[in-house]
Parts: sequence; structure tokens; C-alpha cells
Amino acid sequence: MSKFSILCLIITLFYSKAVTSEKRIVGGQAARAGQFPFAAGIHVTTDDGRFFCGGVLYNNQWIITAGQCVYNAVLFSIQLGSNYLTADDPNRLVLATSSYLLHPDFNPETLENDVGLIRFRIPIEFTDYIQPIFYLPANDMKPDYGLLATGWGQISDDDAELTDELKWVTITSLSNDECKITYGNQIKDYMLCAAGNYNEGLCIGDIGSPLVELIKYGNGCLAGIASFISGNGCESTDPSGFTRIYPYVAWIRNVTSE
Repeated sequence: MSKFSILCLIITLFYSKAVTSEKRIVGGQAARAGQFPFAAGIHVTTDDGRFFCGGVLYNNQWIITAGQCVYNAVLFSIQLGSNYLTADDPNRLVLATSSYLLHPDFNPETLENDVGLIRFRIPIEFTDYIQPIFYLPANDMKPDYGLLATGWGQISDDDAELTDELKWVTITSLSNDECKITYGNQIKDYMLCAAGNYNEGLCIGDIGSPLVELIKYGNGCLAGIASFISGNGCESTDPSGFTRIYPYVAWIRNVTSE
């Protein structure tokens, strides 16, 4: 049985600038400009250092991300509108904020209820390259659904740098019983596992990024938020782990006053 990695402040990434062009989220493809206008890159500052997470734009004032990405945070620098973390891009919008809400039942040891929300200081304006996710789920995710994960996470277990260019990969949802074959009773009801072909899935730096059921080009329904990878590494055949969004829809809508 493989344990999953607790990718929060214990394994913080004191991120270096990303320069590689390898095709990874792990095993992914490079996103086209405007293909995923809901994707957010989040540089998180805590009292212990800085690290990187992904997120998803929910509306003009809120980002949905993992709870571990806001846990004990003091400042966020959030990038929207660009697929690149460092390369020049006129479509990029960068905002700073310190306002967030962590799910009240988040457990940093087990990663249960791994959901957090970040609030902008003022509402943003949407563009062709900055758009919210279309839908939150009306039903729980079933096994064997084709899903899409995005992220700027590192390209391999040996390379600690983020990729500069947003990547995406298609993976398939698994039943929790199937996921427990790998992770045992660490898998709780509100977690979701997904897997692709060999060497496809999440890596360090992808935590907080969206898992989406596509409904139309470039947008769709938010099925999950990236939460954990296997302790055997990104390039193992073990499933990637996510927080199911469906159980938290009421909380998200209540907090954001939708």
C-alpha cells in the first residue's frame, strides 16, 4: 500500500523560476492561449517561506483552491489570463491579497476537507483570457468519467522547478474502492482518485489545480481540486488524488454569497 504525500507546508516549494518546456502536468500537453481561462497560478507566502499552488477562478472575486494552499498563509500573489508563469504576456493579470477562508473541518494531517477560498480585494473584470469556471457539479462524480486536469507542476520527480507553461492531461475517475487498493483507508468519501496512462497525472506544484469535466471548448464543470500525489512519486502508476467538489458546493456558494 502506498501512502500519499502531504503536499502542504511540510513539503513547501521555495519555488525557483520555471524554465523547462517539457510536456508535463505529468504526461500532459501545452495549453493554447485562452484554452483554460479559469486557471489560476498562486504564489503563497507563509511565515515559513513561499510555495506554489494552482486554483480555479469561481467568479469575479473568488478563487477555489486546496485547503493546504491557504493553511497558515499570510499573502497570495495570483496570476490569471496567461499560460506562462514568467514569459511576457499582455493578457496576464496579477493580484495580491491576504483574504481567504479555509474549510472549518480541514485536517492538514489526513487532507480531509481539503478546500479553501481566496478573495480578491476588489472584483476583477473578465476578458477573453480570464473567465470563471462554468459550473459547480449538481451530482457526485461517478467512476470511469473522462476528466481533464491542468497545472504548472514540476515535470518529474528529479526536477524541482515548475514548468513555465500551463499543461493539461486527460485522466479517468476511479471508484474509491479501486483507489483504496493503492492508498488503503487513507481515502475518505469526499476524496476522488483519477488515473491516466503510465506517467500521466499530478506532480508537486499542481496541488489546488482544477479537475474538470469538459462541457464545451475550454470550460466545463469543476469535478475536483488537486490534493495529493503518491509517496512513490509523480512518475509512478499510482492514481492522483483530488477533493470532490460536489459535497462542498453549498459551503462554497454560502461563503461567496452566490
